[in-house]
Amino acid sequence: MTGNAALQQHMDRLGLIQSELVRKLNGWLASNGHAGTVSDRTVRYWQTGRTRWPHPRQRAALQAVFRCPVEVLGFTRADISSPRTIPEPDVNRRTFMASTAVALATPAVVSRTMVGTRDVHTVRGELDRINALDDQRGGNQTLEEAAIDAARRALGLQQAAASQRVRSRLFALASDLTATAAWTALDSRQFGRAEQHLERALTLAGKGGDKATELRVWNTMSMLAYQRKEYSDAVAAGQAALRVGITRRDPMYASLAHARTAIGHAALGDRQAALRSLGYAGDALTKTSADEERPSWIAFYGPAELQSLTAIAQDLLGRHAESEAASYQALTALPPRFRRNRALVTARLALAQVHQGEIEAGCASAERVFALMDGNRLPARMRSLIGDFHRDLLTTAPDVSTAKSWGDRYRTEWS
Repeated sequence: MTGNAALQQHMDRLGLIQSELVRKLNGWLASNGHAGTVSDRTVRYWQTGRTRWPHPRQRAALQAVFRCPVEVLGFTRADISSPRTIPEPDVNRRTFMASTAVALATPAVVSRTMVGTRDVHTVRGELDRINALDDQRGGNQTLEEAAIDAARRALGLQQAAASQRVRSRLFALASDLTATAAWTALDSRQFGRAEQHLERALTLAGKGGDKATELRVWNTMSMLAYQRKEYSDAVAAGQAALRVGITRRDPMYASLAHARTAIGHAALGDRQAALRSLGYAGDALTKTSADEERPSWIAFYGPAELQSLTAIAQDLLGRHAESEAASYQALTALPPRFRRNRALVTARLALAQVHQGEIEAGCASAERVFALMDGNRLPARMRSLIGDFHRDLLTTAPDVSTAKSWGDRYRTEWS
């Protein structure tokens, strides 16, 4: 069956994932006095080409959301003069038996068949799209809900898995998606929800034997503890990440765990331990291979992110010039697609500059944060960081006109 590439292209253009499109379509239907009849399965059938011509009200909703005729979205009216035939894909017997069979067109008949590799790839694709949107916009409740919805679908699919390998991969994806929800909740400073998601993700990672996501959970737990100012717990979580077996097989994960542990040590004021951990992180990163296959969530980590974490640790240790230098190195190395991370590093740069008494330079850097986010609402974690900058700005230079001018100009946009 040929998928509807045109629909997917229009969804990508608007930055919509499956659950967001469902919400928008049902919202339009409700506003026009109709019941919300669009489900995740409905959109999935459209994407795969199973449904080629939606219901009239659904067509109207699609045209309203995308602002174009449904034919432009890849939908075609079925030819009722001859029965519909679907060409047999050229696959071997094993692939066929492992692939997903879709429910029959007649609503009264449902076929429960084996779930296979194709379903795994579909769920992974949705995870990758959520991570890509997070890289651009930062965490928000919409992405958090989308990740949880996708995790539920993965868990539902594993009940009909064609093999133990497929079942394990779906458990691992459910864990990764739940960890993604935790990350977006953390970025939104919803610490209670983040903790609940992390506990669930750790359980699912165990069921799926997914050591990469297990490490991700401990890494995020370390971040959560740091945000809560529970610095000893931040160190403990970082050290737990180092004990996950994947750090011995792939030094990139070891580097991330060492760098995260360094932040906890720095927050506790343990300069020697913090600098030692940063050294270990740098050494491990030099041993990584770019050819290694890794999940999409860790794509953010590399030389740029290590310099970003180094900037945080150095600033916490009172080494503000070193923090400023590390921030510049991070900005130079950071790939363009990580817009949210670039804005965060720029905010850190502004802090390091103000901590050195460089008021005008700090204010200029802080202004660039808003330009980088390009009118999008700042994630709560970024707003908190800008709040720290404003507080330290007023503490360092309460009478400087530049500081007052910055506060007057950006207070509304920042808050």
